[in-house]
Amino acid sequence: MSTQEFAGECIAVTGAARGIGAAVTQLLLERGASVIALDLDVEGLTQLSQSEYSDRVSCHLVDISQADAVDAALAQGQEKLGPIHRLACVAGVLQMGRITELSNDQWDRTFAINTTGVFNVCRNVAKGMIERKQGAIVNVSSNSAATPRIAMGAYAASKAAVTQLSRCLGLELAPHGIRVNIISPGSTDTPMQQAMWAQGSSRETVIAGSGENYRLGIPLQKIATPEEIAEAVLFLLSDRASHITLSDLRVDGGATLDQG
Repeated sequence: MSTQEFAGECIAVTGAARGIGAAVTQLLLERGASVIALDLDVEGLTQLSQSEYSDRVSCHLVDISQADAVDAALAQGQEKLGPIHRLACVAGVLQMGRITELSNDQWDRTFAINTTGVFNVCRNVAKGMIERKQGAIVNVSSNSAATPRIAMGAYAASKAAVTQLSRCLGLELAPHGIRVNIISPGSTDTPMQQAMWAQGSSRETVIAGSGENYRLGIPLQKIATPEEIAEAVLFLLSDRASHITLSDLRVDGGATLDQG
């Protein structure tokens, strides 16, 4: 593998300023890519715009649930960095709560970011990829898309929608030479995961699992780092995965062994 395997390429990343998205962005920049970074994290975007890679970054404060804002940001980014060769959709929000206790607003916001946001970005970027007859897209879903979790109905359903959307998109784009794949992480040491721990769980209980909550533990006995997930994203984005499409790669330390 070349340490500059993405040199000369423009790659769009959503959720680029924190968590897994920030790790994806950092690795892409280190390996030569230019990055159109979309996020709502002002501080994170500011740090990115002032980094050593500032000449290869176009940062945009944008709510990806708003299609017009997405289209404008991507157009501006491509004016600076050129056409988008690859796309990583990483942005997401976590909404905890039992289904009977969720409000309409909580449900709608979860789907607006986690599902509609992916749709908005993929629709825009895929059109350009079709014209150029090449490209690669990786959408970050979740292992909860296939394994039910108590108090995660909104999040799990929104991620299940992303998984199936990605498969359908991959089927539609394959004749144009464009690959679409899915990364389904498990528990990862990000602000999202830390928010769950603040609500009563902990690193230890996640690793151990819970019979009371019908949740398997993690056989590898550790929580993933954002960089471990990012490496999987970069693999599927890269030409090393040139014959892989419509695949869903679990990166969860074996936590969903029942779905293997």
